[in-house]
Amino acid sequence: MRIAVIGGGPGGLYTAALAKQLSPEWEVVVWERNARDAAFGFGVVFSDETLSGIAQADPTVFAALEAEFARWSDIDIHYAGRLRTSGGHGFAALDRNRLREILQQRCAELGVEVHYGTPAPPVADLSAQYDLVVAADGVRSQTRAAYADEFGVHLDERTCRYMWLATDRVFEAFTFIVEECDFGVLQVHAYPYDEHRSTFIVEMEEDAWRRGGFAELADREFARGESDEASVRRCEELLADHLDGCRLIPNASRWITFSTVRTASWSRGNIVLLGDAAHTAHFSIGSGTKLAMEDALALVAGLHEQPTVAEALAAYEAERRPAVESVQRAAQASLEWFETIGRYRGQDPDQFAFNLLTRSRRVTYGNLRARDLGFVDAVDAAVGDGSGAPPMFQPLRLAGLRLRNRVVVPPLATFTAVEGVPDAFEQAQLTTQALGGAGLVFAGMTAVSPEGRASLACPGLWNDRQTAAWRDIVAAVREVTDTPLGIQLTHAGRRGSTAVPGADGVGRPLGGEEGWPTLAASALAWDAGYPAPREATPGDLTAVARDFAAAARRALHAGFDVLELQFGHGHLVSGFLSPLTNRRSDAYGGDLRNRLRFPCEVLAAVRAVWPAAKPLVVRISATDWAANGTNEAEAVEISRALADAGADAIDVSTGEVVAHQRPAYGRTYQTPYADLIRHATGVPTVAVGAVSSYDDVNSILLAGRADLVAVGRGHLYDPQWTLHAAADQGYSGPGARWPEPWQAGSSRPPGPRSDRVPPRLQLLRAAAAPVHRRWQPRMLGRPAPATASC
Repeated sequence: MRIAVIGGGPGGLYTAALAKQLSPEWEVVVWERNARDAAFGFGVVFSDETLSGIAQADPTVFAALEAEFARWSDIDIHYAGRLRTSGGHGFAALDRNRLREILQQRCAELGVEVHYGTPAPPVADLSAQYDLVVAADGVRSQTRAAYADEFGVHLDERTCRYMWLATDRVFEAFTFIVEECDFGVLQVHAYPYDEHRSTFIVEMEEDAWRRGGFAELADREFARGESDEASVRRCEELLADHLDGCRLIPNASRWITFSTVRTASWSRGNIVLLGDAAHTAHFSIGSGTKLAMEDALALVAGLHEQPTVAEALAAYEAERRPAVESVQRAAQASLEWFETIGRYRGQDPDQFAFNLLTRSRRVTYGNLRARDLGFVDAVDAAVGDGSGAPPMFQPLRLAGLRLRNRVVVPPLATFTAVEGVPDAFEQAQLTTQALGGAGLVFAGMTAVSPEGRASLACPGLWNDRQTAAWRDIVAAVREVTDTPLGIQLTHAGRRGSTAVPGADGVGRPLGGEEGWPTLAASALAWDAGYPAPREATPGDLTAVARDFAAAARRALHAGFDVLELQFGHGHLVSGFLSPLTNRRSDAYGGDLRNRLRFPCEVLAAVRAVWPAAKPLVVRISATDWAANGTNEAEAVEISRALADAGADAIDVSTGEVVAHQRPAYGRTYQTPYADLIRHATGVPTVAVGAVSSYDDVNSILLAGRADLVAVGRGHLYDPQWTLHAAADQGYSGPGARWPEPWQAGSSRPPGPRSDRVPPRLQLLRAAAAPVHRRWQPRMLGRPAPATASC
């Protein structure tokens, strides 16, 4: 095997060393365009998981690293003049240049041929001469650029400006600094990496960067290796209180923006991308060096486990892609949090610290409790109601209704109605879920008129027979529980006249006599193969608003406690809000003010008949997940207008407005929109979408991202989801009320071997790891770097 490696950074060198270690007879050649002793970058951070892989793969390299690591477990958060510390995390860091030296030495020991100060030959030539070409040539990979179409390159350019620096101040922990300046919020990510220095990354949002005068300071071309010294000195002045008299140290440091690199394929023939050449993850969540070294381990393993290079590259990508994409999802959430950090101005310091730590969704309420119980207890005490209950089991008052906890069962369509009349299954579902412990349970997708149904099997509230059926269902539920009940009213618009959705969740258009003409903001079909709806006339709109109000009266008569209006998901009212579906030229189309006219008319008509003491919730799609659709600023304005028109809370969903949507699916993926609207408007919000664990519910609530959390599929899987969440957390207070007949099941029943008591098998038990560990330099006798000035 002949292997060519382009790039002599940690990823490329580690690949070469591992390959040569496992197969000394292989020819492994590395090209590195910079000199062997060229110094770039500052510190790199490793997780315990990555280190365990390095320890197993190459004990020699691990031993060299272990001897020099800076280690600590604390995270310090400086915000609003206060310091909050969370422990139990575990970090290991060292100088990136020292890491490269260790890997250079290891390659030399193993006989790897490395050409320093030598650009690699053209990749096409290498591909012809070698069995494998490993492109570890970084975020600006020329290899990736040469075959961009074949690799399927997608670059997500962000707007925040940041600068990599070092400082002579040796921090004792991973340190976040959030400073309120007159021009905006300035944030710092800092961590120690040896006895003398710390990495120090300064970041700010684009507008703040410009208002702070940095654009003028950086308004020229910098030579290769040159730093923006004026900006460095300005940052030094602004952050002097956190530097303790020490200086900021640049190294080719200038303002840059982050680009998330994603590639559809990591290989082309015998050429394979590795590390930043294939993928990047924002520095706030992980190290590109860490990901590159993990890539190297998987690639070399594949070369030995698979019979051919092609199969090895396929195995490498199949193994690494899911792990990398998981990191990228977390990194995306983290970078977006820091891009919008200004929305949390004024948040309590304890809540802000918890919010920051859980920003990526990887660290959660339960995870933090396991790491540092004292920290989470302090946040609970500062933010909660003083009861000591988990956040999800603390009460909330919405309008005149007191909910005993923050969990909502959202509208879950059964598609079992006949002529709009809810049946026994609807009653069974609503009763079971109302007994399951949630603070509020909704009946689902109830049409305000026959033509407003999505399908023939949807329930309605347009006649007395339906009202009586709903009243009987509510009365039956009331006989066994006092859980508040809500109902969602809708007009499906162009999404109506469809069959009951199949396994893919899509309802196909009804044909023949079964179907009916549909109504929409504009005469645009939902998708190819669907009939075009009729554009609603002003008279139609008046009739629809009247239908909503009449259905609201019937809901009140049926005994429901809460009303929700479906203004999202591409239904009729939603179609007026989105610029993708509203192409009208009259007073109901055009700018957002006009597009809001009909939704506000419907809401006003309903508010006039629905009592002020009973909550009125409106569901919206805060984004269409499609180009030129509803944006974040419009979602905020929509929510503000709906609140002004009488909505007590906004149920913040996304998408389903157009068929060509491209949602960024993932765990709790819609929560950032509830967070945005809550902080921008002050209106209570409901977070929905892919929330299935009580740990996520607690995290969302304690961080202040929403006031209520809807758990849909979780309650379909387990109708007693909320009660079981209480049992699993050891909570038995008023926020989780078990029905008396079910009291015997209020704790987890014993399972196999649950009664076994293990014997003591250790003479002396190991001491528990301390929750708080600070980096205390060992001062091994090495002199400080020549540029040190502190």
